[in-house]
Amino acid sequence: MRRWDRFGFFEPSVPRRAKGGIRAQSKRGTFGESWWAKRWISVLESFDIGARMGRGRNYARSGQVLSIEVEKGTVKAKVQGSRPTPYRVAIEIKSITPAHWEKLVKVLSHQAIFVAKLLAGEMPQDIERIFQSAGLSLFPGKSKDLKTDCSCPDWSNPCKHIAAVYYLLGEEFDRDPFLIFKLRGLQREELIKMLGGGEKKPDKRKGKPQPPPAHAEEKKIPVSEPLPADGSLFWNGGTLPEDFCGEVQIPPVSAALLKRLGNFPFWRGKERFFDALEPVYARASTRGLAVFLGEKNGP
Repeated sequence: MRRWDRFGFFEPSVPRRAKGGIRAQSKRGTFGESWWAKRWISVLESFDIGARMGRGRNYARSGQVLSIEVEKGTVKAKVQGSRPTPYRVAIEIKSITPAHWEKLVKVLSHQAIFVAKLLAGEMPQDIERIFQSAGLSLFPGKSKDLKTDCSCPDWSNPCKHIAAVYYLLGEEFDRDPFLIFKLRGLQREELIKMLGGGEKKPDKRKGKPQPPPAHAEEKKIPVSEPLPADGSLFWNGGTLPEDFCGEVQIPPVSAALLKRLGNFPFWRGKERFFDALEPVYARASTRGLAVFLGEKNGP
């Protein structure tokens, strides 16, 4: 059955089932949890691309995207379609010039709350206002800011394969907001260094460091005790106090470190990353406590 969208008639195709592809982790109906991820998706959907954005969502959820590589201003991906060979997707985003980045960072560095949130891996809510004041935009302002290409036979641009990559990028922004800066031409390390979080350069005005006074006492390096001659004493060690480990119990918050680290980049499992690993952490905590207490028949 032929269908119609604003670009004309098209023949719907059924993609080949992909194995080990990147799967969207967002719940059905939503993409992205943070405001910046949702902002990316809403900007793209506002370009009135047509029904292909909807089909791109289906591709992203079913794991049709096989790989995504993000570099400065560019994204390269492979998407499994209806043909045996995956399609090659290329996305270029208009980069912000180094001069404009220096101007922006100078303004950001005077806002303590902005710097604190960025260094903590969070995108400040009002950061778009800073970009707008400099006549720039953090997110693509219009469809022309995005240059896209796909090796599929679909003449429309962007196609559903490109749209699928768009959605998965939005989810990745949740985990790594600095990815947005990278797409606009600035690496995370470069941004932190410009904000003053990197190594500080020596102040040339202070001149060369002066040597210490001749009468200054040299610090004495403590001499460590010699190893015992008896090898068994070295390997077996001494007797530990009863309270050496303190109070040992199962953590009150399960998988706290996992929650702090966030999602795995471009997760490929059918089950959500956290849902798959949280039970493992819970079982490991119970088993670890049993081993520590010397319970041979522990869970």
